[in-house]
Amino acid sequence: MNKLIFFFLLISLSSFSQKDLNQLLKKHNTKNVPYISVETLALPNTKTILLDAREAEEFKVSHLKNAILVGYNNFKLSEITQKLPDDKDAKIVVYCSLGIRSEAIALKLIKEGYTNVYNLYGGIFEWKNANFKVQDTLGNNTEKIHTFNKRWSKWLLKGEKVYD
Repeated sequence: MNKLIFFFLLISLSSFSQKDLNQLLKKHNTKNVPYISVETLALPNTKTILLDAREAEEFKVSHLKNAILVGYNNFKLSEITQKLPDDKDAKIVVYCSLGIRSEAIALKLIKEGYTNVYNLYGGIFEWKNANFKVQDTLGNNTEKIHTFNKRWSKWLLKGEKVYD
């Protein structure tokens, strides 16, 4: 009986957290870029280009495997498009910590003519919360996630929080 109560409590807290994340993203995002879930991104599929819209300090702590750092504050579309395939229909997923900065970067790519661009819902935090692997700059798996600051770290439920 106690296990059953614990299970329902865990499900309730999980859906409450998801509801809060929905509200946060609704507050900060315009929804002009379609979301892709971490579960969908994790499925074996055709080639996906991953762009990390966080800053270099965050990327160095950890990132998704094969992600390309594009940054946010100093993002230069002309430099990034040189790294992308000529095929503007290529699947591109942009992520950041939670999916706020990544929406702005993804929207710039869409305006440039890329047609298959997605924003990772919940960003690297949701990726780690779902127990998917991240790696450091040496390519080793790590539990560390740069959470930007203490306030934003509340959204990371799993892994080791790192911030300045």
